[in-house]
Amino acid sequence: METHGETELLECRLCTEDLVKLQGLFLEGSLGREEGSLGREEGSLGREEFAERAWAAVGRGTPEEYGRLFDSVDVSREGRLDWTRLTTFLLLKLCEQDEQARAATVPRWRAPRSLPSPHREPVQGVVLLPNPSRYLSLSRDGVLGVWAEDLGLLRSLRLANDTIKPKDLWATAMVALPNVHKVAVAFTSKEICFYDLLSKQEFSCQYKVQGLTHTPITLHYWFNPEDPDQAALSVGDVGGKVCVMCFRTALISLFERPSSGPVEQDATTLIQWAELTEGQHSSCCYIATHSAHGHSWVRRVRFLGPLEAVVSCTWSCPGSLVLAWRETKGSPLKVTHFNTQTGISDLDYHPSLNLIATAGLNNHVYLWNPYVTSKPVGVLRGHMNSVVAVQFVLGKRQLLSFSKDKVLRLWDVSSQLCIQRVSGVFPKSQECQTLLLFREEHSRLLLSFNGQLLLLEARKEPGRRVTSHESPVTCVLYNALFRQVISSDTSSTITCWLMDTGQKVKQFTRCHGDAEISTMALDGTQTRLFTAGTDGIVKVWDFNGHCHHRLNAGRDRAAEISQVLVLKRTVLVLGWERIITVFRPAVFSKFFVQPSEWQGGVQHRDDVLCAAFRPPQTLVTGSYDGEITVWNNSTENALRKLRPDGQRGLRSKSDGAALRANQSARPDRPSAPSAPSDSSLPPAGQGGPEDCHAITKLFFLERHKGVTAAGGADLVSCGTSGLVRFWNTTHCSLVAEFVAHRRSGSIILTVDGGGRYLVTADVHGGVKVWDVQDYCLLPGDGVLRRAPRLLTSLRPHLDSVMHLETCVHGDQLFLLSTSIDCTVALSYLPGHCVGIFGQEEHWRLGRVECPLPNEVQDEEEVEEDGEVTPASPITPQGHRSADSLGPQGSALLGEEVILAEEKDHFLEVGRAEKSCCVAVAARLVEPGHAPKATDRRPHANARLLACSSVGTFSELALTELESVEDLDKPDFVSNPHLYFGRMWDSTTPTPPPPTPPKPPTLKASFDERSLFPKEVLQRVEGPSLAGRSQLARGAKRNAGHGHSRRHKVNFTGAFKIK
Repeated sequence: METHGETELLECRLCTEDLVKLQGLFLEGSLGREEGSLGREEGSLGREEFAERAWAAVGRGTPEEYGRLFDSVDVSREGRLDWTRLTTFLLLKLCEQDEQARAATVPRWRAPRSLPSPHREPVQGVVLLPNPSRYLSLSRDGVLGVWAEDLGLLRSLRLANDTIKPKDLWATAMVALPNVHKVAVAFTSKEICFYDLLSKQEFSCQYKVQGLTHTPITLHYWFNPEDPDQAALSVGDVGGKVCVMCFRTALISLFERPSSGPVEQDATTLIQWAELTEGQHSSCCYIATHSAHGHSWVRRVRFLGPLEAVVSCTWSCPGSLVLAWRETKGSPLKVTHFNTQTGISDLDYHPSLNLIATAGLNNHVYLWNPYVTSKPVGVLRGHMNSVVAVQFVLGKRQLLSFSKDKVLRLWDVSSQLCIQRVSGVFPKSQECQTLLLFREEHSRLLLSFNGQLLLLEARKEPGRRVTSHESPVTCVLYNALFRQVISSDTSSTITCWLMDTGQKVKQFTRCHGDAEISTMALDGTQTRLFTAGTDGIVKVWDFNGHCHHRLNAGRDRAAEISQVLVLKRTVLVLGWERIITVFRPAVFSKFFVQPSEWQGGVQHRDDVLCAAFRPPQTLVTGSYDGEITVWNNSTENALRKLRPDGQRGLRSKSDGAALRANQSARPDRPSAPSAPSDSSLPPAGQGGPEDCHAITKLFFLERHKGVTAAGGADLVSCGTSGLVRFWNTTHCSLVAEFVAHRRSGSIILTVDGGGRYLVTADVHGGVKVWDVQDYCLLPGDGVLRRAPRLLTSLRPHLDSVMHLETCVHGDQLFLLSTSIDCTVALSYLPGHCVGIFGQEEHWRLGRVECPLPNEVQDEEEVEEDGEVTPASPITPQGHRSADSLGPQGSALLGEEVILAEEKDHFLEVGRAEKSCCVAVAARLVEPGHAPKATDRRPHANARLLACSSVGTFSELALTELESVEDLDKPDFVSNPHLYFGRMWDSTTPTPPPPTPPKPPTLKASFDERSLFPKEVLQRVEGPSLAGRSQLARGAKRNAGHGHSRRHKVNFTGAFKIK
């Protein structure tokens, strides 16, 4: 029997090494051509030659398989094959195989969960608000439900409409306008209301369009992602009319404001439909309509952005599907009818495949090409009843469909086959109105059945990596005012996260257009956000997404901005030239702000990359050549210069003489170049001089003034050589240096506000925490080469770390880190990783104290000595990655993932156990509560509890309990043969030994009628009392013979059955 690997195609079994060997065959053919071989094209092989030589070189497969591979590539039957044609075929084949495998992935649904719905009437619409991520559901009576991202009900309210009474309110449709933070709702009063989500009074009506010809029953909104000002709201009504409101200035205003009289801020602007059709709002929007459906109700309408067309459907046939578009500006809509044979309930559009899916009343799902109206390009058969809803899964090229008999099907669009069927888990109701909303990011399917909401959530796919952004993350900040985390990425997106849970709150896209956001900064009030893009522009934002200023840092040129330093009187921008670009907030009266002149001029010989500031006026800047300049920020004059070689930047001969005299007066202290070298440091020229000297980060250390005056370190820097250096800015001396990350190249660092912890990160995703509280407080003999105490070494990321930030949240010190792997990680400082922002399971930050760990031996130093191998990468959840576990890594990793789910609950209960651990320990040592010897397992947070330094019982040490000598074991444990052996081995069961006599119990059952006088019972129960009394007396007589318990059991069983 052939194995799976043997039956798989040869091109799917080739690895990278095999492809290199195949490439060598064609290179040999090319060399043979140069040596004079005739009849052979340059770098090409014939079929027989390719089959024999490839089989001999690779050693995998058979010559016949290589011949079939040759035939698959040479479809034109030229008889020759070169390397370009072979690699093109392999790439296309593998890409197609990858797409097929992704499309065939079937979600594993969890058990459906019914949500606590606030709706009593049928749900007319369910929408998703991206910023912040929330769900909205609207029922027919105008009740609006607001749901969190995890679909927990936040609140419910009734929408206000002054035109009609609340009891007559009837909502028909709802749609979200995400680019303008509004929601549009249609009512049976022939009105469309636009509710503002950012107003002081949430969901206040900002615009109201009145006087429509017919009642609108379906809405759809689309906006251009490249130009959010361009948007379209499509409306379908009960009169068969389709209307499209095309907005020109959506971000500024949807409609024109009335010019007569002042208008209150929260007042509703009334707009008549006749005004829109007559073009009175043409500067903001215009109307396009068609009535191709006759008088049939328009069931669904959708604007196709890439085609600039609108498609709609009805139940009537023929002509149930209509496509309309505008050929020229100002011309009426041109319509075309698809050749449909049945009515259509719902439709959806896939922009990448350019396909329209329709839900037919004849139990079929049809796939249409917008350019082919004569017949569908595909028919999906399988439903046994009318299809009521369809929705594309865009990322996997799949389609969801739901039928009237409550059957959910998942289709593979490419093969047009049903790959999953779900039934029997939905509510058993006869007639219901059903809506679908599938959120692909979290694999959540939300269904509505009249007023009930049901959630189907797919289990997490194995191997799926959690990410915070869709692009590499460049910077992260902590806003203490809003208690939120702010991150940016290379696709010009800014995201705000809740620090307490890791949940996404807001997201602003295309903040700098197509330019990347390289860095960010907050002002002193924490209410303004500065973002720097590679377009050379620095923008000033508020946290509602409004841009207040544009700083022309690059002077109308693209610039690589590496840091923005916001001070009290100046804003400094660095990164792409030798001079500091300065903006003075005193002139921030205009939207476009030009840079001011830096009084200190050019002092660096290379581009300035980073800076640090220490109040009241000390500023330091580091350049690409490793030079550090100390400035007086008030006068903007350069004071001193620091260089890695220990020489001070001199300006005159007198300065040089003074320095030489100072060195000759102190012969006991050698200069920095003559300091003894350490084998642990890399050679000076390793990787080039620029790579060894470029400075990437600078931070001041919070230390006493006497430390600096005595020669101790007050500044720390790092660069592209893996070195961390400690400087004294007063004496212009290098105090210490050590290699933080070996074979890493460029590193970054940060220092906490108290100056106790130094955090470094490398290009491999590794992070190290060092204790520098007592490091370099006093100068030594020469440059100190010894590294500080290493506290923690972890790997929260899989790729290069881009930015580090420390913050204090709830009296707890945390570390924020970003990486090229599109993640933002949160870790305790020092301590373990909490999680990744955006992960499915939200964390809860509590009062968990992270004790100061013991000194950790650097794994890189241990590896140099040859003692142990380096630790494998650790994922943010604390598991080892499969790449580092060797040949059996995937199998071991699978077991760790399963066991990790069993361990996670200890983290949740650890906080509660910490407060009551002493009481539990005291109770365990009481008589009768001693633990068994087999139960002596270490606590999940034993190290955490034993090292706690705060709290009421901080002085108590929780140690392991002493062993118990005498332990009474049950008889069946001491003598198992009396209970189990004979009974299983022999055919005649051996009865167990007699049980000890039970203590005396109550011999008569309690009769509650004895609580009442006999006269009262006769009056209440009548003549049947005598019969019941006889039954009661009989029960009392039988109680002495042991029958009372039997009667009680029979009565209880009958009650349960009933």
